[in-house]
Amino acid sequence: MKHFALALLATTALAAPAQAADVYGLFGPIMHDPSPGQIAERCDYYLNQIDLRRDALAGDADAATVPNTLERFDDIVALSQGAGGEMELYQQVLATPEARAAGGECSVRIASLNSEIGLSRPIFERLSALDASAEDRVVQDYLAETLATFRRSGVALDDAGRARVQEINGELAEITTVFARNIAEDVRTIEVSPAELAGLPDDFITSREVGANGMITLTTASTDYQPVMTYADSDDLRRRYSELYGQRAYPMNEEPLRRMFTLRQELATLTGYPNYAAWQFENRMLNTPEQVTDLIATTVEAARPVAEADYAQTLAVLQTIDPAATRIEPWQVGWLSPKVQQANYDFDPQEARQYFAYDNVRDGIFALTQRLFGVEVRAWDTPLWHESVEAFELVENGAVIGRFYLDSHPRPGKYTHANVVPLYPGDPDGGVPVAALVQNLPRGDHSTGLMEHGQVETFLHEFGHILHVMFGNAHEYTGSGVFGVEWDFIEAPSQMLENWVYDYDTLATFAVNAEGETIPRDLVERMNRARYFNQGMGEMTQLGLSNVSLNFYTRPVPADLGAATRQWRNEYSLIPVSETSQMQTSFGHLDGYGAAYYTYGWSRVISTDLFSRFLAEGITNPETASDYRTLILAPGGTKPAAELVRDFLGRDISLDAFRAELERGLPEE
Repeated sequence: MKHFALALLATTALAAPAQAADVYGLFGPIMHDPSPGQIAERCDYYLNQIDLRRDALAGDADAATVPNTLERFDDIVALSQGAGGEMELYQQVLATPEARAAGGECSVRIASLNSEIGLSRPIFERLSALDASAEDRVVQDYLAETLATFRRSGVALDDAGRARVQEINGELAEITTVFARNIAEDVRTIEVSPAELAGLPDDFITSREVGANGMITLTTASTDYQPVMTYADSDDLRRRYSELYGQRAYPMNEEPLRRMFTLRQELATLTGYPNYAAWQFENRMLNTPEQVTDLIATTVEAARPVAEADYAQTLAVLQTIDPAATRIEPWQVGWLSPKVQQANYDFDPQEARQYFAYDNVRDGIFALTQRLFGVEVRAWDTPLWHESVEAFELVENGAVIGRFYLDSHPRPGKYTHANVVPLYPGDPDGGVPVAALVQNLPRGDHSTGLMEHGQVETFLHEFGHILHVMFGNAHEYTGSGVFGVEWDFIEAPSQMLENWVYDYDTLATFAVNAEGETIPRDLVERMNRARYFNQGMGEMTQLGLSNVSLNFYTRPVPADLGAATRQWRNEYSLIPVSETSQMQTSFGHLDGYGAAYYTYGWSRVISTDLFSRFLAEGITNPETASDYRTLILAPGGTKPAAELVRDFLGRDISLDAFRAELERGLPEE
């Protein structure tokens, strides 16, 4: 999940008191077809509202109290979250480059104002003067975290130092906007003959138009790229396509990326940290680069033997196709994986694919949500920015507790990955949280919308973020939900939900083929036997990316970004990265997650541990699901994540479940 950056201010909000009802009333609504001028006008309005409250708080001469200082500061945080989320959405999904650019320009302006607030001595001094000793723990923790974040932002620097931090934050906001835009808009194409698509499912081939020259044009959008890399028999096509895909946003993102690394290092140095990773990790579960390095080393120890077994299985299958093969090429991995699953586990992903039409999958995820958490998903009648977008409400006991958009299908200029954009925070007086899930999946029924099982898993993962926003945001604290939780915990709840797409009883509620036949139980059993194949190599790939993320933010900026990226990935990957790869220029997490791509691996450790209780008590056990919602999701950021896990499991986090799951990928002796 990519989180939008509201600079330092928004990420301070651990657990602020309720924003005033009038602040919630200032949000939105989301404009369904705004012009650049309308976006700029909305932006001016939000910035004016934030600015008025900033100036009033900074200029208040009365003695500081929780109501006149902390609660008013939280009003500013709430407005920044709402404004920033809305503008991020416009930047990701609107139809024209001009409208998307207007959203990006406003995001830059919001980030700049937030930086000014984070460097405000008068506001910091008012907050510092607060005596919270008689307040509850939530207020005390929120105040302490807010003050710590002000210090990290550079509020204690002299005038020249604060001015330089402001310049850095302003330039970073502009650079990261350009970086994201280049990734979204650099969609490349490749022409292929129909014969080259041999091996792909019929519905894929028939849905692609043959041009006047007899060729089919494919793009680097995931709905084209992933099926070709999984099923195309042509090794040459997969090689050419993977090399094209690996150079997205190259070279246009080289300079923005280099400048981003340089500025973030300067920011860390100015504020007293040895590197940006140390600055970024200070308020995480793993709060030093050394702890992250230790996690990577521990994970390697567990994953490497499983990865080597995966590699041996894969090479053996390749050699049945090409007896002269001595190694696996990077463009062969996705293609060989289903062949190994067929040969060694009697599971064919194409056999499963026929049961996963988008419309049914969406409805099945909604039904699962109702069974687990006792809430209903129903249509929400609201204007939409594209005819393929859908809107829904989450309803409990007849009351709406949240609203969300699904923007699920690819189109030109749209954000190309998958993420949840939190839009508006909730409040205890009836204002409900609003969020958007932006992803890129096939559209429709069995004729046009068939999905890979892995895409079903990703859909449920992203919907888990929606549930976190819905369940963890609608109470007294604007800093709850995705904003209050330590960022290296944020993926754990969504990763845990992925387990349900391997449960037969869950799949049987929505996985049907075009004839209406339910997915066979024995097919799901074979899917589960094949599930753990390639987990080891997958984990090593993720470790390579974590290594890239960490090294870019702990070392001097290398002269050749591509060569450094390939080297750092290859330190862990069993399959060397192609020498043509420039994936760093399209690796959006280098911005959003910064040095912290390890979040996915650490969250996997936590998610397998959380799921161990469901395995022990039953994955449809309503009491376990209720505890999970109450103890993990609903608190948001009002407690440290380690404490949330302890509340749910009755013990501290353990790596035992993670190691056991990895070892299930080892061949039986």
